[in-house]
Amino acid sequence: MRILRNLALLFTALLLYVAGMLFLYPRPADTTDPAVFAGDGAQLDYCDLPTLYGGGLTAADIPKAFTPGCGWQRWPLPILAACTEPLAPGVVDLRGLWRSVTEGVDHVERIEQCGNRTVITAAGIIHDFLTDGTLSNGSRDIEPPGCMNTWASIDWREDVMHFHPFGLPYTIVTREMQQDQLVWHYPRLGEVRMERICRIPEEHRHRPG
Repeated sequence: MRILRNLALLFTALLLYVAGMLFLYPRPADTTDPAVFAGDGAQLDYCDLPTLYGGGLTAADIPKAFTPGCGWQRWPLPILAACTEPLAPGVVDLRGLWRSVTEGVDHVERIEQCGNRTVITAAGIIHDFLTDGTLSNGSRDIEPPGCMNTWASIDWREDVMHFHPFGLPYTIVTREMQQDQLVWHYPRLGEVRMERICRIPEEHRHRPG
């Protein structure tokens, strides 16, 4: 009985620790350029992709962006619009605006890339990270609607982008190109296939709530 009681106490302490990390841990300093929220990102043509010609701003020149509050309400402007750094070796070009064609899933996301940096904007979230496999350069965000802390390291393996929660060695989310479709594997939704669109649909221009 004593062993069971000790195990129960240990399990309770672990749950409290995880809950504290997810909901009480302080957010990092917000370095998002305020100009990102000064305009309406829903008005842009996302088939007109930036040219990564080099010679201009690099990924390192642009401050890292974070999800504001508990999620944005209006699409922010692109974070990497001024970056001209060519994609790093091993990085697959996922850039553009994508909408799900998988039955039962209505999802729109914007992907920006330059150098070894990727920014994914969708459903109130801004995920801004380097795909170098480190947690310090990974995605550090707040997940709407519950304002839950999230951490992930991200890397590329055989042309597939892998997301590792808390930098652990297993994968929970992937993104990859298959022909002309972006394929997103997410635990709650399974496989979601997306096709490129040029403009944010009217019904997705503002996040509910």
